[in-house]
Amino acid sequence: MAKLRLKQILTAAYALLVAGLLGMPLLAEAQQVGKTYRIGYLSLFSLPDPHLESFRQGLRDLGYVEGRNVVLVTRFAEGRRDRVSMLATEIIAEQVDVVVATTGVSALALKGATSRIPVVMTSSSDAVAMGIVDSLARPGGNITGFTIINPELAPKRLELFAALPGVTTIAVLWCPASPINHEELRRTSAAATSLGVKIVPVEFQQGSTTWESELARVRPSGLFMLDCTTLPSSRLEEFAVEHRLPLMSPYIVSAERALLAYGADSVRMARRAAVVVDKILKGARPADLPVEQPTEFEFVVNLKFARAIGLKVPQSMLARASRIIE
Repeated sequence: MAKLRLKQILTAAYALLVAGLLGMPLLAEAQQVGKTYRIGYLSLFSLPDPHLESFRQGLRDLGYVEGRNVVLVTRFAEGRRDRVSMLATEIIAEQVDVVVATTGVSALALKGATSRIPVVMTSSSDAVAMGIVDSLARPGGNITGFTIINPELAPKRLELFAALPGVTTIAVLWCPASPINHEELRRTSAAATSLGVKIVPVEFQQGSTTWESELARVRPSGLFMLDCTTLPSSRLEEFAVEHRLPLMSPYIVSAERALLAYGADSVRMARRAAVVVDKILKGARPADLPVEQPTEFEFVVNLKFARAIGLKVPQSMLARASRIIE
């Protein structure tokens, strides 16, 4: 009888031990689910920010709820490059688990601020050329995310723009302070030669309005923006309408402010960035996550802008558009 009771006790103890071991992963998972993550968000821009809203939606798609299992720590440079490094230092001091950078400029600032905390770029003009990552396939550090390869798109963008009637002398607005703009300008110049159009580079220095007087001197038949996130797109739109000039933008997000826009949709990429952040929060290393390149490019024609400058867009161009703003 005593032996039977001992056997029952040992059997029960064994069952409890097995149940406990089997339950450990569930307990760990429950604890992980119960954690509140702190995600930094560093933007070169200002509010309202469509990239932030898109990223938030991406988080919601994955089950993250602000105030419950995630807290966003945001900083906005309001278009001022000189503030980005300071804000990067601030956001790292907030003890975040991962940081989202909306541009290559933001990613570079974060690279200077930390080599430990993971960083996810929602977009960068050319992540390798800018020195953000070692390579796209093997980023090699604490940064990964997305690149929009704008220098490579410049010739195609100019080809589309030069197809407009009367566009023969094109003012190319660029930022000498942007390392990537030098390569983009070189590619644009080479494309202009093959297309038989004349381009005139016009420098933009932050805080200066000399570009307006330079444009008045050049008297171009079209305005072409390079990928410089500090270009004053609102003022450029006003200038183009005042002088009845077509304007080409590299930013799909700013298609409402130009006649034409061609490139990757950075807002869509911001939503996709939530997937990368989720992988990192679950243990993936940025060094092992390849930097993604866009596979789709949009060509947007803004007919409201065309009417404002009195231009009739050729039907052949409308047929090539992936989206038309009426």
